Amino acid sequence: MRIGIAGITGRMGQLLAEEARAAGADLIGGIALDAPEGLGVPLFPDIAAMAAAADVVIDFTHASTAQAHAAAMAACGKAWVVGTTGLSAADEAAVAAAAARIPVVYASNFSAGVNLVLALAERMGATLPAETYDAEIIEMHHRQKVDAPSGTAVAMGRAVAKGRGVLLDDVMESGRHGHTGARRTGAIGFAALRGGQVVGEHSLIFASGTEHIVLTHRAFDRRTFATGAVRAAHWVVSQPPRLYTMMDVLGMA
Repeated sequence: MRIGIAGITGRMGQLLAEEARAAGADLIGGIALDAPEGLGVPLFPDIAAMAAAADVVIDFTHASTAQAHAAAMAACGKAWVVGTTGLSAADEAAVAAAAARIPVVYASNFSAGVNLVLALAERMGATLPAETYDAEIIEMHHRQKVDAPSGTAVAMGRAVAKGRGVLLDDVMESGRHGHTGARRTGAIGFAALRGGQVVGEHSLIFASGTEHIVLTHRAFDRRTFATGAVRAAHWVVSQPPRLYTMMDVLGMA
């Protein structure tokens, strides 16, 4: 299988290249803003040129590229694995539109452990009444991260909201500040911490008057995301056009 990597010179891109090779894939090259010496693989001028030479493209770049990449990938007809976070509603709509023509795996997090946590979060949301259990999500990442809350935190919130039969946009409370008044019943709260070089920590708290339940995932090495993304690439290349998640890849959907 021929894999191309968008953002190949970044921290995740380099790990993806290592994991692709370790999985026995043919790493055909990548695209990047810079072109360091000694990279060892070709750099293509754009994602369309790379996709034309690949069977599947793994894309961990920047939200600003999402719509252009979606259009290019749909036109090329190749499979696409998207791990870019911080996508807007319009960006996500572009990804979904591409998935009508090509198979796409779009996930906020490619860790098997995180996806199990998301499944548990949905079940807990369905089981613990919103009237008596307040849901709060706390996440911490390295100081360079540019979006908040993290994509994984938002995915947690969506899982809880789905379990409760509501839309996250209707109940989300993020970045409280000042005189906010009493907490709304049924709200799902978010707090984002940034500092140091934390790979990723997420905690989902259900707090009632009599107990607290905390579901936590900590990532210590970004390689877990790269391993999952390469696994998704091997899986999606033989799938029909549709928008998939990591839950589909893991057989948990």
